[in-house]
Amino acid sequence: MNQRLHALARGAAVVGAVGTVALTLYAGRGNGLPFLMILMAGWVFAPFFGFALASRFTTQWPAGARMALDLTIVVIAMLSLVIYARDAFGPAHAQRATAYVAVPIVAWLLLIAVVATGAVLARRT
Repeated sequence: MNQRLHALARGAAVVGAVGTVALTLYAGRGNGLPFLMILMAGWVFAPFFGFALASRFTTQWPAGARMALDLTIVVIAMLSLVIYARDAFGPAHAQRATAYVAVPIVAWLLLIAVVATGAVLARRT
């Protein structure tokens, strides 16, 4: 079960990273600021890179803590894709960048909370 969940999480991270970057670039395709689009693409990609790093350094964690990390990235990937797709393909509105700034912040907070909790659990065992 843990191996399947970890494989699912890795796949979700890849799909989430590629999909969120693509949706970000699509949503900002007409703004005429290519450097800003590169920065925004990096910003929405960052939580998935953070998961990759955390996943690499948490191989010795207890199974429950690893499962929590894997479930967190699956949820982050799904919600990010839904929120960005809704924004990119929905009607145009003035506050377009809000989702692209806020979602990675929330994703990082979730990842940090899970990693911190997992680190505490790993030290106890």
